[in-house]
Amino acid sequence: MRPLTVEGAWLLEPVLHRDERGSFHEWFRQPELRAATGRDFPLAQANFSISRRGSVRGIHFADVPPGQAKYVTCVRGTVLDVIVDLRTGSPTYAQWEAVRLDDHHQAVYLAEGLGHAFAALTDDAAVVYLCSTGYAPHREYGIHPLDPRLAIEWPPDITPVLSHKDSTAPTLTEAEDLGILPSYAQCISWYQTEGGTHERSSSIPHGGPSLP
Repeated sequence: MRPLTVEGAWLLEPVLHRDERGSFHEWFRQPELRAATGRDFPLAQANFSISRRGSVRGIHFADVPPGQAKYVTCVRGTVLDVIVDLRTGSPTYAQWEAVRLDDHHQAVYLAEGLGHAFAALTDDAAVVYLCSTGYAPHREYGIHPLDPRLAIEWPPDITPVLSHKDSTAPTLTEAEDLGILPSYAQCISWYQTEGGTHERSSSIPHGGPSLP
């Protein structure tokens, strides 16, 4: 795993073992993630989405604490995965990085407080992501993925297709005014709190399925 330019995000580039049957790789290993990030990853929920070409999902984030760390991979097709630093006071605040997830089977880990989005570059793009906390609508938010202040460079050859939720999400400036963004200080404190890790792994809120 190697760190990305947005602090708190890492990219896994796995070794693929190929033979006449196909290929095999390890897409998640707790010891490797801990060695890279210094943190455990308590699994509370796993999500699976299928998107047609041009679909943009996000930018999604959650209150910290407890937030929601994610571990994301694309199992079919290709997506442009985007990580956005929404932690006010962070040295990389309002910065973003995009990575292509495809049949090379990369995976992205992003810590609590970071925003996540992706665009499907192929039809039937299938994305799987592990979550450190369960779906909790009362503490989950979004930022408009086409916010000109963030100026995310979505592929020019697609026409973004957004859900109603994402198309009506506030801009980053509006989110600042609403006071819904996590602070960098809160996130750092949470990352360093062993009690927080325990709470995330033992408390899974009830609710309907999240539609990222």
